[in-house]
Amino acid sequence: MSQSKRELGRLGEELAARYLRRQGYLIRERNWSCPWGEIDIVAEEDDCLAFVEVRTRRGREFGTPEESITPVKQSKLIEVAQAYLQEHSWSGDWRIDVVAVELTPHGRLQRVELIRNAVTR
Repeated sequence: MSQSKRELGRLGEELAARYLRRQGYLIRERNWSCPWGEIDIVAEEDDCLAFVEVRTRRGREFGTPEESITPVKQSKLIEVAQAYLQEHSWSGDWRIDVVAVELTPHGRLQRVELIRNAVTR
């Protein structure tokens, strides 16, 4: 992955984490990984554990951020979430959310949108 893509991803994750905090989420972990993949943000909202995938795009040349969550990516997110649940002995409610972050081609923030239950199991 190129340096600029990594930087864009880190910026998007930081903007998403700030947004989630303002929405009342408690951030438990960031960039949690296991052999099957990584979850960008693990957070709690009320009594529900939210696994949050952050998608960041600069412009819409390749579609919106949320359009990049393919069926393969959805399956991977479910698999990684289940690994987290098992490792942390969480028996409560959980879901997978997506935060879409859009920047203008010049890097100015255009949109941050939370999509609750974006991936269903």
